[in-house]
Amino acid sequence: MGEQRPTLTGERVTIRPGGEADVDALLAVLAEPSVARWWGVPEAREDVLEKLTASDAVVLLVVETAGEIAGGVEYHEEPAPEYRHAGLDVYLADRFQGQGLGAEAVRLLARFLFDVRGHHRLTIDPAVDNVRAVRAYEKAGFRPVGVIREYELRADGRFHDGLLMDLLRDELVD
Repeated sequence: MGEQRPTLTGERVTIRPGGEADVDALLAVLAEPSVARWWGVPEAREDVLEKLTASDAVVLLVVETAGEIAGGVEYHEEPAPEYRHAGLDVYLADRFQGQGLGAEAVRLLARFLFDVRGHHRLTIDPAVDNVRAVRAYEKAGFRPVGVIREYELRADGRFHDGLLMDLLRDELVD
């Protein structure tokens, strides 16, 4: 990727590049029960810092609202021309959930991935039972493609189904 990480501004959400000073706040969000339920055990501090500053595999950006860190949004890109697309994901602290901020963050990042990075299709893969996330992604225009059976191993030691969703450029709801 190698490009400069974007700052994207919406009505209530700003997505910005992060750094060392943001790692602890993001780890605290990832450790909240309402987030850890879906994201699992938080990553190591150095892995979060790597995704914030140097990773070419996964780019992590900070989500802010009213000047406070609300969570993170990340994306990865498939570079092969035959399959070129980007995947994304978002997490927000419990007190910022259920307010439409996740859908706004997803729309902002999707617009960047379409308009600046040149993708024609985006994917996202929430847990089937993560109803709030699925609803937020649908608000941005994502559509269910299908269930990925026994997709992720959770803390309960069992595999759980995921929902593959995608979004084409002209389906983005602004």
